[in-house]
Amino acid sequence: MTPERAKSWLWLAILAGVALPFVILGVVHATPPDPRADAVAIPGGEFLMGDAAHHPEEAPPHRVSVRAFRIGRAEVTNRQFAAFVEATGYVTDAEKPVDPRAFPNARAEDLAPGAMVFRLQPGLDAAMCGVGEMPWWHFTPGADWRHPEGPGSSIDERMDHPVTQVTYRDALAYCAWAGGRLPTEAEWEFAARGGLEGKAHVWGDEERPGGRLMANHWQGGFPSQDLAEDGFHGTAPVGSFPANGFGLVDMAGNVWEFTADWYDPEAYRGADGAKDPRGPAMGADPLGTGFGQRAMRGGSWLCDRTYCFRFRPAARHGVDELTATNHTGFRVVWDGGETGMKR
Repeated sequence: MTPERAKSWLWLAILAGVALPFVILGVVHATPPDPRADAVAIPGGEFLMGDAAHHPEEAPPHRVSVRAFRIGRAEVTNRQFAAFVEATGYVTDAEKPVDPRAFPNARAEDLAPGAMVFRLQPGLDAAMCGVGEMPWWHFTPGADWRHPEGPGSSIDERMDHPVTQVTYRDALAYCAWAGGRLPTEAEWEFAARGGLEGKAHVWGDEERPGGRLMANHWQGGFPSQDLAEDGFHGTAPVGSFPANGFGLVDMAGNVWEFTADWYDPEAYRGADGAKDPRGPAMGADPLGTGFGQRAMRGGSWLCDRTYCFRFRPAARHGVDELTATNHTGFRVVWDGGETGMKR
C-alpha cells in the first residue's frame, strides 16, 4: 500500500469513528413508526347495538349503522406512548398537581401529582358494598403511566402492555399526534363484535369455549382474591388472547378503553335507526363532581364474572375526563382521509 493510500484509509477510519456516534444517535432518535402501521380497516355497516340481558345502561338493543373506518389492532402500548412523549415532551395529567380551583374541597394530599391504584382487599365481599362505594381504589401520589402502581413500580418489563394511568385528555393528545381520534361508542362496539351479530362476547356466546379463557379478566372473589388463572396479575401484553373476527385483539378485558362519547346510562332510549351516532350532548354526573362522564368500553383485568361482568362488547361504563387509573387505556381510530401522525 502506498503512503498516500494509507493516509486515505486513515482519514476514512477517523471520519467513520466520528460519524458513528451520530449514526447511533440517529437510530436512537429516529422518527418513531407511524401508529397507523397496525391499523385494521373496518368495513362499516348496520348492527344491533346493546344488550338486554345484563346491565340496564346497555339496553334497549337497537339498530344503528356506522361508516367505514380504521382502528388500532391493539390498545396503545407503553412503548407507543413513550414514543409520543419523547417526540413531543408531553406531560400527562397524573404527573401534574391538581388545580385547587377545580376541587376547592379537596385535601392537600389529594392535589399532589398521582392517580388511582387498585389494591386487593382481603376478606371483602364487593357485593356488600353500596353504590359508588369502592374501597379497593386508592389515590396514590407518584402513580403515573411510567409508574402504574406508584413509586417503586415500573413499566420496564411491560413495554408491550397497554398504557394506563392516562386520562381522557391524555388520550386525546396522543390521538391528535397520531393523526386520528377516539372511536365513538358505536364504532367501538361494531369493531369489537368482529362481524358477529348479537353475541354475548366478542368471540361468541360461550364465555369459556372448551374451558379456555379468552380474555384478561379477574378470576377469584373480587376484590379479595386474584387467582390469575389466565396467567396475569394486572395487565397483559397486547395480543395475549385470540383476535376477534376483524383481527382486533383485547376488545374484551385487559384495560377499559376511552371513547369519544359522553356517557349517559339512558342514551340508548330512542336511538334506534341512528346513523353514525355520536352520543349525548353531555355526560351524566352520578357522583356530583361537576364533571360529566365519558363512555368507556371493553372491561378490564379487574372485571369479575359475578360482580362486574363487563368484558363484553355491549358493556358500558363512565369516567370523568380527569381520572387516571391502572386499568384504563385507549386505542385510536382513523377516518379514511386522515394521514399519519403529527411531526
